[in-house]
Amino acid sequence: MGFVVPRWQDSGVDNEQLGLFAPPRRLFTCTPSKLGSYEDCPRRYRFSYVDRPAPPKGPPWAHNSLGASVHTALRSWYGLPADRRATAALPTLLKATWVREGYRDEEQEREVFRRALGWLESYVDGLDPDEEPLGVERTVAARTETLALSGRVDRIDQRGDELVIVDYKTGRTGPGPDDARGSRALALYAIAAERVFRKRCRRVELHHLPTGTVAAHEHTDQSLERHLRRAEETAADIVAAESAITAGTPPDEAFPVAAGPWCSWCDYRKSCPTGQQAEVKDPWTAVDRPSQVDTR
Repeated sequence: MGFVVPRWQDSGVDNEQLGLFAPPRRLFTCTPSKLGSYEDCPRRYRFSYVDRPAPPKGPPWAHNSLGASVHTALRSWYGLPADRRATAALPTLLKATWVREGYRDEEQEREVFRRALGWLESYVDGLDPDEEPLGVERTVAARTETLALSGRVDRIDQRGDELVIVDYKTGRTGPGPDDARGSRALALYAIAAERVFRKRCRRVELHHLPTGTVAAHEHTDQSLERHLRRAEETAADIVAAESAITAGTPPDEAFPVAAGPWCSWCDYRKSCPTGQQAEVKDPWTAVDRPSQVDTR
């Protein structure tokens, strides 16, 4: 049997030309985070993407502010000319991008700022300032038979003739190889990056700044195809749930809740009867003590 080209590689211009006179197919427009939201909890997906107006969110989380600040500082670092990419530039870059929301008080905020700056200095110290990534916070996109995928990648490296997807992590718990292998988002980014740049992309990496560790996985055509198939199945479930509401099914039945410890960290906890039963977390909890936090 000859090599079978995966569906995500075999949906280019030629196929579109062959279907020129066919009825247009409505694609499900999504990002990896949108699909992941439904897979984590259909009820949270409904609150985020279906209900209009959406229920009010709770207060901002300090750990989200921390992650956004570190990501933006790294983007700014790569935006500098190569001869200015040094650890000495980081305090100014981090201060300029710092998000202040969610912290308990100024004392905690200052302590977390120092912690984040230390992560960045250690991480940047291991980078080659003359090495230019192919993309930094680059949006990539791809179409399949049923999906119109897009997403923003923290960094895309070119190593040799192949691309590598790099995703920064700032959570307390360092990811392992299974996290890189099982990440639907990273797999979909690899598919989309290969489509956009027309270069092979199989390796995905999670760079954990607090520990300086890297969790990596080398995908195969088959493993990427499995991730894509599951993404399409999730999209089909979403469409079916939305159609059920249109047909008269109660929204809570069409989009059931998936309860767990993560309910304490949900933005919509106060709007969900199940979430209201979960332990209340202060917005700064995840940056205040060294316990593992499962926010899904």
